[in-house]
Amino acid sequence: MKKVLIIGATGSVGGTVRDYLLANSDDQLTLYARHANRLVADAARETVMKGDVNRVAELASAMQGQDVVFAALSGNLKAMAESIIKAMHQAQVKRLIFITSMGIYNEIPASLGAGGNVNSNPMLRGYRAAADVIEASDLDYTIVRPGWFDNGSDDYEVTQKGTPFGGHDVSRRAIADLVMHAADDNDYVKASVGINRPE
Repeated sequence: MKKVLIIGATGSVGGTVRDYLLANSDDQLTLYARHANRLVADAARETVMKGDVNRVAELASAMQGQDVVFAALSGNLKAMAESIIKAMHQAQVKRLIFITSMGIYNEIPASLGAGGNVNSNPMLRGYRAAADVIEASDLDYTIVRPGWFDNGSDDYEVTQKGTPFGGHDVSRRAIADLVMHAADDNDYVKASVGINRPE
């Protein structure tokens, strides 16, 4: 059993990871969100905390006693990553799993079509900046680079940094399964991994 802090628990990936961990592990979850009033907790296994990821002191307080920090966010991702790293140092927590995007290392083959790469898609630059900050840290990180999420088949493959993607899409539940193994089994430490449904 791990104690897992989910930052961005009301988002589509954060919510799916939450549900998946409740169904498939015995982990204790802390759900951290700006709109915490939207969450109804399982009192036996969950704690809900309202907070802003950019407020380092309150984020560090939420991290106290946690084994794993999981973040699935949108917005100024570099600043958010920097805030998370500072808070983890204050709380003395080492394990971070952070969602970015496919394409940040120009690993999308032209045959997969839309989605682009960081040089051609400005939206990806924020994900890349966050990944660079995390990779430069001393944390035991896993950067997860999913394809476009959907609710399709849960089949997936994992690719390492520098390896082309084998598919364009991936289900949210597949991402959640990878996150569970990263959190509970310590898979993919100090790694940036792509996840896609093979085509």
